[in-house]
Amino acid sequence: MADQKKPLQGGATLPLMAMAALGVVFGDIGTSPLYTLSACLSAMSLQPTAVNLQGILSLIFWTLVLVVSVKYAWVIMRASNQGEGGVMALTALASHATGHSNRLRWWILSIGLLGAALFYGDGVITPAISVLSAMEGMEVASPAWKPLVIPLALGVIIGLFMVQRRGTAAISHLFGPSMLVWFLLLFGSGLTWIVADPQVLIALNPWYALQFFGIHGIGGLVILGAVVLAVTGAEALYADMGHFGARPIRMAWYFLVLPALALNYLGQGALLELDPSAIQNPFFMLFPAWATIPMVVISGIATVIASQAVISGAYSATRQALLLGYLPRQAIIHTSASERGQIYLPLLNWLLMVAVIVVILWFRSSNALSFAYGTAVTGTMLMTTILVFFVARHSWKWSLWKAGLFCGFFVLLDGVFFGANLLKFVEGGWFPLAIGLAVFTTMSTWRWGRGILARKLYPDALSVEDFLSGVTPGDPIRVPGTAVYLTMREQAIPHALLHNLKHNKVLHERVIILTIKFEEEPRVLPANRVVVLDYGQGVRRLTARYGFMEHPDIPEILKSAENSDNLWNPLDTTYFVSRQRVIPTTKAPLSLWREHLFAIMLRISANATDFFRLPPNQVMELGDVVEFSHKVSDAPKKEKATQQ
Repeated sequence: MADQKKPLQGGATLPLMAMAALGVVFGDIGTSPLYTLSACLSAMSLQPTAVNLQGILSLIFWTLVLVVSVKYAWVIMRASNQGEGGVMALTALASHATGHSNRLRWWILSIGLLGAALFYGDGVITPAISVLSAMEGMEVASPAWKPLVIPLALGVIIGLFMVQRRGTAAISHLFGPSMLVWFLLLFGSGLTWIVADPQVLIALNPWYALQFFGIHGIGGLVILGAVVLAVTGAEALYADMGHFGARPIRMAWYFLVLPALALNYLGQGALLELDPSAIQNPFFMLFPAWATIPMVVISGIATVIASQAVISGAYSATRQALLLGYLPRQAIIHTSASERGQIYLPLLNWLLMVAVIVVILWFRSSNALSFAYGTAVTGTMLMTTILVFFVARHSWKWSLWKAGLFCGFFVLLDGVFFGANLLKFVEGGWFPLAIGLAVFTTMSTWRWGRGILARKLYPDALSVEDFLSGVTPGDPIRVPGTAVYLTMREQAIPHALLHNLKHNKVLHERVIILTIKFEEEPRVLPANRVVVLDYGQGVRRLTARYGFMEHPDIPEILKSAENSDNLWNPLDTTYFVSRQRVIPTTKAPLSLWREHLFAIMLRISANATDFFRLPPNQVMELGDVVEFSHKVSDAPKKEKATQQ
């Protein structure tokens, strides 16, 4: 799909939208100068000589140009899924573009799932390394303050996660102006030192990047594991496209963020050429001694904004994954009446907070954390490039040589960066990969387990027509009111209905069988939302379709679909939902440990009453106990994701 020009929200001007994007999109990549150059020098224990600095700065600059300006801003942001971006939206786009090849779709879904899983490794490390690097500026002001770095970093992190419940709508309008000040400081501080040592500008020549490898040989590839820190957060340009549109993000990148980052890195290089002792912390030593503490405060604010953007991104990605059927239901709390993207997931919030605290206590410095950073980021970048190939070929209609040349170049580049980060595996690179593997295992187990569970519950499902053939005017007894039964299968009679009929010997006058399906697209037009099928005898089937950026509201569905005949009374409606429990067995098609994992996820899944916003005093919950066995077919067929 070609790049879509999304209309500016609320009539906002392009510059104002670009300003707003600064506070959401560029926080992560904008705080990279705090630690990137230091990490590059320490990665190979290099001295800040002119030759080493020219090579490293050239590598950083051209990585920014190629990865962010060319790959993401110029090309990948064209992959708009109804205006939305991100690895999940790209996966859905690539899956649709390739047609009906089940094997190819399975591979695409697996690649997208892996890319999404690796994102969580980035989501844990970004707040830790950003806040730690900001607090380390205190050591520049006075070495005596070094013991305060870890406690202050932990305090900031705990405070940040504690306020998530309240939402950020009240202060989010300050994020853009705050980051504008940050980037102007990056720009000005870098330019000051470039003026003092203009010789550093020769690093813009890509020859010096190649010369670096000529000097250090194959061992010089280790440096790429640190250079990639300069582009952590590049994925946010695409992931947050749905909030602002492509034009404001591109404008902010090309006209402010890229120049500010490039000049700041060059300024740090100029400082080190003139004063090698500044290797202690080249970022904070760009500023006069009197400005150190104010810059610690300002950088702390910038890293909090960057961390907030990552946390919000994790909420959004998790919501998409659970609506598409890759994660169990979680409570989703909307923290703003006006901003649909302002959500809060309590379980995820506390898991992230614990993980970030563990990371800070384990690594204890931004330099040590830099060894752990990068593997997840480069892995996600690699998955994104592969997915874009399918979109370019089948949606954009690029020729094979054009798509292959572009994607092949960036697969090679991403692969080199990923390989360089794997060299840091023992020093900490294993950590984000472990998180990604855990999330991938969780997602795939849930997806597979749900498919098996559905086929176990409905192996030879009774159709509505067959059920109604046994209903006579006097048998069973029809009681007043409306019964709504939620089911994951469109063609079958819900278990809850059969249980109610078996035990209570009654059937409501009006019966609505409701299935909610989540499509692999961000939103569904209201006109295409609900399909109603009337079977007669007071029985109807409703199928409601939602996109992965929407949240279902069952009472609202019924209000729009059932009020046409003026017979539906919301106060006289009972909602019947099922709650399944799995008994692990060695006879299951899943391995026993994965079956136990699925059973645990099923147990902690949020109940349907809260998730679907049902009136609590009008809900009846009935249970199903299921034992998996090898009689279930060994591979789940592709189905629309459901969350009943």
